[in-house]
Amino acid sequence: MKKEVSCENIISLVKEGYIKACIELPKEQIYALEKALEKEKNPLAKIVLEILLENAQIAKRERLPLCQDTGIAVVWIKKGERIVTKDLESAINEGLYLAYKEGFLRASVCEPLSRKNTNTNTPAIVHYEIVSEDVLEIYLMPKGCGSENMSALCMLSPSAGIEGIKKFVIETVKRAGPNPCPPIIVGIGIGGNFEKVALLSKKALFRPLGEPHPDKEIARLEKEILEEINNLGIGPLGFGGETTCLGVHIETYPCHIASLPVAVNIQCHSARIERIKIL
Repeated sequence: MKKEVSCENIISLVKEGYIKACIELPKEQIYALEKALEKEKNPLAKIVLEILLENAQIAKRERLPLCQDTGIAVVWIKKGERIVTKDLESAINEGLYLAYKEGFLRASVCEPLSRKNTNTNTPAIVHYEIVSEDVLEIYLMPKGCGSENMSALCMLSPSAGIEGIKKFVIETVKRAGPNPCPPIIVGIGIGGNFEKVALLSKKALFRPLGEPHPDKEIARLEKEILEEINNLGIGPLGFGGETTCLGVHIETYPCHIASLPVAVNIQCHSARIERIKIL
């Protein structure tokens, strides 16, 4: 039996959810910053981490955006086959428009060639995951482009192997330096093809920070890459130190025998996500 969810409900939840995402960091992100502060030895890096945590407290208390770049909206939808929603994307975009209007958030979306602002901060970037369960979940990510612009994709030769993957990821983060506002989170896609691997790297960023991949071998690779990134010494906001990255998340997918696609999607320290579970 099909279940219907009203557009009005989606509009309201998306509006409130996106405003919340822009002003409140997820608990796991706060926890990671606090743990990084405890472990960090570089005096300047410790000061920066303290400022980032204070900024998060002020934003939540004063109901102000965590960052002036309130992002382009990335929306991940997990939807059951029997769930009926009329004009789902229209409802989502309406909710986002109201969030930017009522939340006094900066509108940053424009036409790519004319650079004319859409004045609504829409349309969003929407991805769907269709599942057999009767669920409807909408994950919202205000994605700033200081970090997005530092992301990269490479079609490696299969002979590059795991070491080639690690080398590409480390080189991407090293080249990014302070630009993505570290301490960063690194989403890595491995496999699929050209477009699939980019999507995998984005999906990896929606996983709660600190939650390892369920496959032990992949989880071990996440840990190894995290350690190598932090050994670069870039540090919080590029001021040096041991805390360049808070987490590495990897998602994989089968690929052609002749290719090894790898994508790196970088997220800044203001890793804003709101997870809405409607059903």
